[in-house]
Amino acid sequence: MPATRPLDRIDRALLAALSKNARASNKELAALVDLAPSSCLERVRRLVRDGVIRGFSADIDPAALGLGLEAVMAVQLKHHSRENYDAFRQHAMTIPEVVAVYHMAGENDFLVHVQARDAQHLRDLAIDRFITRDEVGHIETWLVFEHLRSRGDWLTVD
Repeated sequence: MPATRPLDRIDRALLAALSKNARASNKELAALVDLAPSSCLERVRRLVRDGVIRGFSADIDPAALGLGLEAVMAVQLKHHSRENYDAFRQHAMTIPEVVAVYHMAGENDFLVHVQARDAQHLRDLAIDRFITRDEVGHIETWLVFEHLRSRGDWLTVD
């Protein structure tokens, strides 16, 4: 659900701070944006209630779990239909190695971000979980050498 009112400078500052450290205390956030702690807490609660903040999560290192190989699979469906899109999307989201699924415009229908133990695990994942699907016509797999993430600077864009 989108915000019911425009976000102001303080809302954006809170969002930027929380995107960098979701464990920041209310006291720290209040000091950062120069608000009373009670006012700050109410703003954060409103941002959650309005659906601007969709959740709080930990950034876990996949390599620490033995998943040191990261890849993106570009998937083209055989035939474009609502049934094929829905079937593939639902299937992909049941695979534990899948980090994210992006429905795309352009040559590829989906980009699927995956984590694997090693090259053999990635190959087996591609063959057993993607290529064999009736709705899949073609996949291409790209290895990720480095994964850089923004930590909230985009939140300052007006």
